[in-house]
Formats: sequence, structure tokens, C-alpha cells
Amino acid sequence: MYNFDFYNPTRIFFGKDRLNVLQTNIPQDATVMITYGGGSAVRSGLIGKVKAELGNRRVIEFGGIEPNPKYETLMKAVEIIRAEGVDFLLAVGGGSVIDGTKFISLAVHYNGEATDLLHFGFQSITSTTVPKVLPIGTVLTLPATGSEMNSGAVISYNHGKFPVMSEMAYPKFSILDPTYTYTLPTIQVANGIADAFIHVTEQYLTYPVDARVQDRMAEGILQTLIEIGTTTINEPENYDARANHVWAATMALNGIIAVGVPQDWATHMIGHELTALFGIDHGQTLAIVLPSLLEVCRDQKHAKLVQYAERVWGIHDGSDDQKIDLAIEKTREFFRSLGLKIRLTEHGVTADQIPTIVAQLEAHGLTALSETGKITLEVSKKILELSL
Repeated sequence: MYNFDFYNPTRIFFGKDRLNVLQTNIPQDATVMITYGGGSAVRSGLIGKVKAELGNRRVIEFGGIEPNPKYETLMKAVEIIRAEGVDFLLAVGGGSVIDGTKFISLAVHYNGEATDLLHFGFQSITSTTVPKVLPIGTVLTLPATGSEMNSGAVISYNHGKFPVMSEMAYPKFSILDPTYTYTLPTIQVANGIADAFIHVTEQYLTYPVDARVQDRMAEGILQTLIEIGTTTINEPENYDARANHVWAATMALNGIIAVGVPQDWATHMIGHELTALFGIDHGQTLAIVLPSLLEVCRDQKHAKLVQYAERVWGIHDGSDDQKIDLAIEKTREFFRSLGLKIRLTEHGVTADQIPTIVAQLEAHGLTALSETGKITLEVSKKILELSL
């Protein structure tokens, strides 16, 4: 196991009817900006309930944060915050709203052109660059990204998707009430399950470093998502299934299974280009790419793929290669069981468009991906061809 530092300051309030914690976790004299997405939080009455709990605090609403939040939209919020003296941000929504709110928090007190913040990659932005941030709370409505309990965000700008990381951007608290997810469209639930599942595999399916606790936690999250996946889609008000989905998605990317282990974020990096170029839902891009990536990279991931086959899928018969083959096939079948399209051609992407995707990977410097850096542009091309 590698040396590691672990830090996560986010307080979680989990379960039914937890909005009352807003009263004691946001200063009484705060001017609060509530951020949200396309309006479902308003139509469902959730924004009204949030405002009621905020009482006499001054409240400003900022809606319209898109899936794959756009830099230009977020900077409109920054302008309002600077003009109105907002001093607390409350994100009500899923990962895109929370990601966008994190960027807003960082951009408000940045003295340069805020596009600078998009070019740090996975390097954490510190107080040397941004002197201070606005505190954030979240009310989660879509379990998927884990953004409610981590320090990362992904922001869309100029046909690209850019990771933004900062320990200053951890939410102060997050309210996770599974009942707020009951009215989600089925496809969003399915996308969220795939996103959480692949967050785990990218921290798990690399190579062994004898990190037994992390491995078994990762395997437990994967098994949970497999167990409740179709149930939480087919029975949206099954509280137990949805509660396990919500917590699994949070645990998948709050940092706890990432400590001391190698990581491979190639599926996300390739998937981001598919979203940017073709508008394919983020979760579906991951379901398309991961099985093909595992096939192409099976030699470098051999030991962990065998472990994945045995411990997650219960495959104990046959040779190692046969176990790996069946585990990859079961992974595809799982995504298909959620109702996801798992081939590029199902989204209208054809072989003659693959060079364009590869060119985008090159333009964004994504030329040596994976835990070993061995996913070159040529290897990415093979993965994409296998995904057709």
C-alpha cells in the first residue's frame, strides 16, 4: 500500500426529513445563493421547502445550471454574487449543480481570468491561487457523482470538459435524503448507477498493492450497486434500495477507497470527449467505454480483473482468461440491464468519427492515460473501435 494523506471535512446528514439542519448549519446573518438546475427542484416544491427552512436569511436564487455545467453560465452567478454580497452557497441538485457551485465558490475571489482555474487538471488549487472561497452546503437530488462529499468538479468550456480540484471546495455539509430522488427520470437513475460503479472500478481495477481494506470496501460498493440496480430503477419509491444507491454513490468517490492505491481515470477522460462531441449522457459514455477498456488493457490489469471476477461476480470456474472474459461480459450485461445503451453505434457514432475523438484527446493532452500511462492515442483508438 502506498503512503497517503486523507482529509474529508464534509458533514453528512442522511435520511428522511433532514432539511431542518439548514437552520443550524448556515449562519443566521448569511446572504444565501441557492443554485439549482433546470427547474425540477422548483416544480417539486423542494426549493420552497429549502427557503422556508432558511427563515429570515436573505436568499437569492440562481437556476439554469446545465448538465455538464458551462463556464459561461457559472460566471453569471459569480457576477451576481459580487454585486449582491452573497456569503454562502447552497446547491440543490445533482452532481452538475454541485460541481458548478464549487467552481463558483472558487471563482468569486480569484483575481485573474477565471478560465485559468480550468487548467490545473488534477492538481489541487490552493490558497496561493485563490485567497478564499465561499462556503458551500448541498441538498442532493441525484445520486451519481459523489460531488456532495468530495473536492472535485468537472466544468465544460470551449468544447472540452475540465477537472477542477481544490480542498477548499469541499462542501461544509450535505443533506442526503433518498426521498428527494424518487421522481428522477429512469434514465438519470441508470446513469447514476453506472457513474458510481465506474468511479469504483477506476480506483480498484488497476494492479495489486496489498490494500486489503480499500479492495474489500470497493468490492462491497460494487456488489451493492449490482444488487439494488434494477430494483431502484423499477421501484423508484423503494426506500431501502434508493438509500443504498445514494450512499453507495457517495462512498464511491469521497476519497476513502482511493487512499494508498493506484488509480486509472481513462474511462472518464475518454467518456468526457464523447459527451463534449456528441452530447451522450456522462453515465452512458462510461458504460460504453469501460468494458472495452478492460478488454484492451486486460494484460496490465490481469491480477485485479481475476480478483474482480471472483469476488464481485462470484466466478470461480475456468482459467484466468475465461474468468476475465465472463466478468467483462457480465459488466456489459449489468449496464444493459439498467436500460443503458452500451455501444457507440447505438448513439449514432460511427467508425469514421473515431479519428475526431482521438484528435480531441490529443488536443486536451490525454495521450498517456491509465495507472501506468500506457493508454496512448493508439490504444484509445482501439478502445473506441471495440466500443462501436
